[in-house]
Amino acid sequence: MSLLDQLGGLLGQDNGQQGMLGAVSQLVEQHGGLGGLVNAFQQGGLGELVQSWVSTGQNLPVSADQLQGVLGSDALAGIAQKLGVDPQQAASQLSGVLPQLVDQLTPNGTLPTEGGDVNELLGGLKNLFG
Repeated sequence: MSLLDQLGGLLGQDNGQQGMLGAVSQLVEQHGGLGGLVNAFQQGGLGELVQSWVSTGQNLPVSADQLQGVLGSDALAGIAQKLGVDPQQAASQLSGVLPQLVDQLTPNGTLPTEGGDVNELLGGLKNLFG
């Protein structure tokens, strides 16, 4: 069980939120952490967009098609399976959650250091799913 899954359990999330939290956790882990996920968006031509999530300003929206382009079909299919929906629905749901999650996990406009502060992460998740 990943750190985000464990934290979600501690927060007492319902099954829908728990599923999305687990899916996002899987996505972050597949990219080697939050920094790796941000890097994937930058390499996918969405650097300005993902930087808006990290920075302290307003978050730019991401479309399901943009997620498809950056994450790929296999990643979205895995998330869809975890959520019990089709890949397009998974991408749509993820497009609503991912900007907020990255924003909450980067409250000072910078990526957390490797290993991160668990208390900061827990606070960010409480704000997002609380």
